[in-house]
Amino acid sequence: MSTQLSQILQKQKEQITKPKIEDAQDKDIVQLVGFIVGNEEYAVPILSIQEIIKPIEYTRVPSIPEYVLGVFNLRGNVIPLIDLRRKFRLPAKQEDTETRYIVMKDEDNIAGFVIDKLTEAIRIKSSQIDPPPETLSHSADQGMIYGVGKKDNSILTILKVNALLKRDF
Repeated sequence: MSTQLSQILQKQKEQITKPKIEDAQDKDIVQLVGFIVGNEEYAVPILSIQEIIKPIEYTRVPSIPEYVLGVFNLRGNVIPLIDLRRKFRLPAKQEDTETRYIVMKDEDNIAGFVIDKLTEAIRIKSSQIDPPPETLSHSADQGMIYGVGKKDNSILTILKVNALLKRDF
């Protein structure tokens, strides 16, 4: 056996038998996907996302709230499409090349959400996430906010997927 191969096998054996310090640190890391709606950056847990797609054709449904654009067919599943700009009471915006649909799921609930722009996958320590500000405690949107993350020199609003998926229509 060559020396290089022996060294590689030895390194693999050490990695398997010796606990990694990084593993303990990874338990403190929250993985999120960031996106822009209006002028703000939001994020949701990466495991709540089924997929991210470019805009596709949807069908308008009567007698639903204004922020529900309608439904679309994703591989045989009919999924409601919610415009986050309208849900957050922002003015509507024409779709452009950066517009995406994020399909989120929580147990049996699933919906697509229109976002203005996808930003990045984010790894943030849970110690860098604060609870929502108390000033939002009486706001209807407060139940939607999991916390506020501090990322570099900016603030990131982390949303609760189960609250976003809650059907009020």
